[in-house]
Order: sequence, then C-alpha cells, then structure tokens
Amino acid sequence: MTTSARRSVQVYLRPEQLDALRLLATKQGISVAELIRQGVDLLLTEIPVEDDPLWGIVGLGNSGVHDLALEHDRYLAEIEEADNQQHGQ
Repeated sequence: MTTSARRSVQVYLRPEQLDALRLLATKQGISVAELIRQGVDLLLTEIPVEDDPLWGIVGLGNSGVHDLALEHDRYLAEIEEADNQQHGQ
C-alpha cells in the first residue's frame, strides 16, 4: 500500500459499525482508516468491468489508424526515426 496521494473523507457511521470496526482493526493490528480503505478496495474489485467508469474513456480518441493497437511500437519507432533524421541525429 502506498501512502501518497490520499484525500481526507468524512464518513458518518452508526455507533455499532464504528465499534465493530474498532474491534476488527485492533484484532488485525491496523488502524480503522486502513480497515476502511481495505473495505473500499474490496468493494471496488467487485464492480463488473463493464460498469467501471474508466471504460468511458475507451474510444474517445480516433487516430484514423485501424491497426494502432497492434502496431503501436512500429509507429512510435517510425516517429522517433523521423525526428532523429530531422534533428541530424
């Protein structure tokens, strides 16, 4: 787990939820915050791939090149070669 790029979120829990989380966190030797993060991660892994909001970016760009996914390395090499030739390298 990384500690970078965390954001604070305020969540209201029922007293019995917080009590249960505190007990579980103590038993596992972790903080309540870490236990909640693990729970969120677990919940997010259960989202069907097709319902993942990141799929909304698929297809946003259209390069007009129909084999780009298969030939991207070749295209990048060609661009780099042309750039090197242009700059005399």
